[in-house]
Formats: sequence, C-alpha cells, structure tokens
Amino acid sequence: MLIDAYAAELQRTLSGPHGPKHDLVVEARDSLIDCADAYEAEGLRRAEAERRAVEEFGPISAVAPGYQEELTATAGRRLGWLLLVSVPATVLVWGLIWTLHPGDAELWQNRPEWFMPVSRLLDVLQLAVGLYGGLALLALGRGARLLPRTRLVTRSLGLAVWVMLPLTSLLGLLLSKGSVMPADLATFPPVMLASLVTYALAGMQLYCGTRCVMLTRKA
Repeated sequence: MLIDAYAAELQRTLSGPHGPKHDLVVEARDSLIDCADAYEAEGLRRAEAERRAVEEFGPISAVAPGYQEELTATAGRRLGWLLLVSVPATVLVWGLIWTLHPGDAELWQNRPEWFMPVSRLLDVLQLAVGLYGGLALLALGRGARLLPRTRLVTRSLGLAVWVMLPLTSLLGLLLSKGSVMPADLATFPPVMLASLVTYALAGMQLYCGTRCVMLTRKA
C-alpha cells in the first residue's frame, strides 16, 4: 500500500472531531513521507520506499486504536470544558435575572411550598454536572495516564448530558408553572437574551454529548 492510500484508509477508519482527526492523519502521513524519503535516498524506487515505510509504520488495525483513543479523549475534553464553563454560567445568568427583576413581593410570599426546593434542586443538579465536567477534564488531561480506558470518562460525560438536559427541562417547566414572576417577564429583554443563550448552550451540550456517546460505542 502506498502512503496516500494508507492515509485515506486511516482517515476513513477514525471517528472524532474533524480538526484533531485531520491533524493526526497529516502527522502520520508526514512521518511516512519522511521515512519513504530516507529509503529513496538509499536507492530504493519511490513506490518500494513508500511500501516499506507503510510496512514499518504498521497496519491500520494496529495503528488506529491508539489514534482513536486520543480522538475520544479529545471529544471528552471539549465536552468537559463546555460543561465546566456553560452550566455554571447559565445558573449565574438566571440568578442575575431574578435579581434584576424580582417581581412582586406579595406574589413571592404566596409561592407554592415546593417552589424553592425544586429551584434549589435545579441549581444543585446543574452545578454538579458543571463540576463533573471539570473533574473529567482533569482526568482526560493530566490524569489520562492513570486511567486504563479514558473512553469511559468520555462516555460518562455524554450520558451525564443525556440525563441532565431532560431533568433540567422538566424542573424548569415545573418552576414556570408555579412561577411567582410577573406575566411580562418573558418579554423582559435580559430574559429573552438569557433564554436564547441557554437554548444555544443546551444545543451544543446535546450535540457534544451525543458525539461522545457515539464515539465510545465504537471503541
């Protein structure tokens, strides 16, 4: 097999974030080209030099698992960063909203008894997922050498998103039903902006979480 064919097959075999995958394939191809150039300088014909370089580099079945492990860890690190930053930021933004637009004091005093426990549960759930994102980020970074299979951390991050988003949506819906906020709150510009940002971040979390789960199914 020649170098270009080998690189193309490696590209097809690997799954993961486009940029890192491209970089890994380019790195492998450059290494093969350097090796082939050395053999050609020794007198081998180009085709034979490339075949020998590919043979020494190893078959795709032997090389791909190591690259795939790195791509899986990269996807996990990206999701870890996203959760670490976006989830606490969402909690903070909505906390500021309630400060800027606290609503009617009398309505607040007449709120349902379950309102505050549910609100606290929502905050704790979101902050716990954000904290887990940070811990997973450490595990997939400095702690990666201590873990036998980093894909398990990546998979757990994806599953955490799958659990968090439905639960937070359900709790948020419950809070909106028992809300003590004024009816015009939805048209309050900061609320509209916060809602847009929240939905956008949730979409990113779902996309990255799903990708992490799908990658670890193949590992």
